[in-house]
Amino acid sequence: MPFVQRFLAECGLELSPEKTRITHIDTGFDFLGQTVRKYHGKLLITPAKGSVKALLDRVRSLIKTHKATPAGALIAILNPLIQGWAQYHRHVVSARVFAGVDRAIFHCLWRWALRRHPGRSKQWIRQKYFGRVQGDHWVFQGSTAHDAHIHGHYLRKASKVSIQRHVKIRGAANPYDPQWASYFADRSKKAMRTTLQERRKLLKLWEQQQGLCPVCGQPVTLETGWPTT
Repeated sequence: MPFVQRFLAECGLELSPEKTRITHIDTGFDFLGQTVRKYHGKLLITPAKGSVKALLDRVRSLIKTHKATPAGALIAILNPLIQGWAQYHRHVVSARVFAGVDRAIFHCLWRWALRRHPGRSKQWIRQKYFGRVQGDHWVFQGSTAHDAHIHGHYLRKASKVSIQRHVKIRGAANPYDPQWASYFADRSKKAMRTTLQERRKLLKLWEQQQGLCPVCGQPVTLETGWPTT
């Protein structure tokens, strides 16, 4: 602890006594919604149980408070929540947790559908609310009306978010050294392409512009964002 305090002091920083504790790596610790722990000598970072519980509690609360909401409108409420949470945890060991989250949400929606149609058979309810998307036969679906047009929607599952492993920066790389400029530019492009892969139109536009702003000619990255003028 004294060593860490001296190191941080040189940077003008200090530890918070209330938030600081020392624990064995085999016991692990939670940080920013993720658990860092070694299992049989192998370090694994997974979504923290508290983060999973918070997500499912929020989903269950929304489903309960929207008992009379059409399926399409309910999907529009749930999709950003599920997708945002999964995107945050996509860089750690999350596949098994994502599958568990999907199962829990499915059971909530199944009960929601049963309550809405107590006189209908389970087969009828399945055909009305659950369809097939990309080989998955149990995808919650619905529709909304806008400008006299019917738009179909389906619930996006956490397990459909692909896991993206973080690539470590080379030990000798220095962002302030011009000879490493191309290396960091390539990393920035890969990060941008990964971020936009769920937004195909935006990705296509970014690629057509060769990753550059058409006005100033500077790279469009996660740090710069998209110009608004």
